[in-house]
Amino acid sequence: MIVENCPNCGSLSFVKSGIVKDRQRYRCKVCKYYFTVNKLGKRIDEYYVNKALQLYLEGLSYREIERILGVSHVSIMNWVKKYGIKRPYKSEYHPTYKILNPSELSKFFTNPENIKGAGVIVTELGDKFMLIKWERFKE
Repeated sequence: MIVENCPNCGSLSFVKSGIVKDRQRYRCKVCKYYFTVNKLGKRIDEYYVNKALQLYLEGLSYREIERILGVSHVSIMNWVKKYGIKRPYKSEYHPTYKILNPSELSKFFTNPENIKGAGVIVTELGDKFMLIKWERFKE
């Protein structure tokens, strides 16, 4: 990993100063500040964050979203907390979803029975499409 400047003063003048927990430590020559290189960590593409939050708002559970996107349900919970996403409570409808390829999607919309009733949302999911439809809970 390359160190660009001192995180304290921004100086480009620093020297190596030992190793702490298997990470190189540096000392700034200007402000005498000791620092180590920040870990990059594993980042998930913003596309998946947006899709996960959209699906959460559509009523899917964390585990359902995990199975669809392949992203940990814990990460999804953390994003919901981070962005303060609130979902409506006590809905009379529940979402049903299907994952279709482009040819299956076109066949779905040619059937008039699939167009009647509640609205349908189609969202891109990589090379496939996710179709979300709401149905009333049966008493």
